[in-house]
Amino acid sequence: MGIFSRMSDIINANINSLLDKAEDPEKIVRLMIQEMEDTLVEVRSATAKTLAERKERERHLEVLSRETASWEDKATLALGREREDLARAALAEKARVADQKESIERELGLIGEQLERLNGDIGKLQAKLDDARARQRSIILRAKNAETTHRARTQIHSAKIDDVLAHFEYAERRIDHVEAQSEALAMGRAKSLQEEFAALEANDRVDAELAALKRKLSGDRRQEEESQG
Repeated sequence: MGIFSRMSDIINANINSLLDKAEDPEKIVRLMIQEMEDTLVEVRSATAKTLAERKERERHLEVLSRETASWEDKATLALGREREDLARAALAEKARVADQKESIERELGLIGEQLERLNGDIGKLQAKLDDARARQRSIILRAKNAETTHRARTQIHSAKIDDVLAHFEYAERRIDHVEAQSEALAMGRAKSLQEEFAALEANDRVDAELAALKRKLSGDRRQEEESQG
């Protein structure tokens, strides 16, 4: 089933409204254009046929005009020869031909009106077709722009993700570096503490030996004093 059921639907159609409501505007406008083109071909074909009919009627009208003049000449000739009966018969034929001529003239008038309507319809159809084609170009352009924008945004989003990941990796490296420094400092502090305790222990041993020497020297002095006294 087509978008338009009658030619008047096309002429009176609000293309913008139809496309705004469509789920797939690009498909709908393509179908519209196809139907408009088909209808335009049909209307132009009907116009060509009507023009041919008008030419045929015009040729027939010329023949009847000549016949009318001929019968009038014959009636004049008959009266000149005092043949009133023939003159009457000739005038009767002239009247009959004149009636045919009037009928064809009325047909030509109707054909002229029909051609005027057809030409008007062709103009309106062509305008609608031009409008639809313009909308189609706009829709295609918008679709391409949307695709380009989406692709660009996707790339930007991907780049942002890469940046975030890079920042995370940098942060992780910084954390690893800081942790390593902390461990190194902790190890350094632990080593210094051990050394301090070792120094204390060494001092204790020195102090003990020093006290022992002092005691020994003190004892030796007392012995000397006793031996001298």
